[in-house]
Amino acid sequence: MTSTFGLYLPGTSVLHRLPAGVKLATLVAAGACSLLLRTPLQVAVAVAVVLLGYTVARIPGGTVVASARPLLWVVVPLAAFQMVTVGWRRAVVIVGVILALVMLANLVTLTTRTSDLIDVVVRGLRPLQGVGVDSERIGLMLNLAIRAVPLVVELAEEVREAQHARGRAASARAFAVPLVVGAIRRADELAEALAARGLDDGPSPG
Repeated sequence: MTSTFGLYLPGTSVLHRLPAGVKLATLVAAGACSLLLRTPLQVAVAVAVVLLGYTVARIPGGTVVASARPLLWVVVPLAAFQMVTVGWRRAVVIVGVILALVMLANLVTLTTRTSDLIDVVVRGLRPLQGVGVDSERIGLMLNLAIRAVPLVVELAEEVREAQHARGRAASARAFAVPLVVGAIRRADELAEALAARGLDDGPSPG
């Protein structure tokens, strides 16, 4: 099953119509304000606000669940570790903040075309070209990074389904090794495709 994580879903909601720059600025501001969250109640309110955003954007419930499922591989072990080391209240805050920010970032990508997001970043970095910042190359890197997220999630699901089909017991090592190998293989294929189009690691033309 293909994951919907990070994939744009066309729509006409108010969130879809907001400029990409506004949504990116909101995401940055949310990241800064997350440092102020200290209690489970505050974190619960933040998560509720993000989920309200999904409702306003009319994102299907199945998409929300599919978006949150990959996070379980991170937040469940992290929550268990934090509960043992710092207690349940702090664990709720840490895990809740991560969940809220990742879900918010996913909401931005679900309601904004990747090209619009990249255009905002490229325009914002153009004034720095005088000091050697290649805004176009950075934009390409961000574009590839955004598109790589659903590919890695899809690869993880393929590995898990293959393990179940072979009747192998689930283990971190048995899951991680083929996932890493597969991700590296796809990265190599992408690098070869970019090099074939003249987009290698060499200096950009001046």
